[in-house]
Amino acid sequence: QVQLVESGGGLVQAGGSLRLSCAASGRTFSTYAMGWFRQAPGKEREIVATINWSGSNTFYTDSVKGRFTISRDNAENTVYLQMNSLKPEDTAVYYCAARRGIVKSTANEYDYWGQGTQVTVSS
Repeated sequence: QVQLVESGGGLVQAGGSLRLSCAASGRTFSTYAMGWFRQAPGKEREIVATINWSGSNTFYTDSVKGRFTISRDNAENTVYLQMNSLKPEDTAVYYCAARRGIVKSTANEYDYWGQGTQVTVSS
């Protein structure tokens, strides 16, 4: 069982930066693949980025490539999402998620979810 708690969301102007954190409970965090997802009002939850257990393999959806960076610190049981050059279309609730084994890119393949953190980018 893994419990996830996101933090770091907020209101930022376009072009600004935010760093999201996701703190995980449990001693087996390093065995989990992690993902960041987001959901804007009226839209489906979508993948943002994923990272494998060791941090050696990452994936980004096209709309955030070159702007966002996912990373993890297994000693601290934490996964991060550094978001730079933010755009109004990045506005959403951001969720972190965990699953045992290899990374996947669809939400229904993740077993554990945080409560979400709101990111609002003003124009």
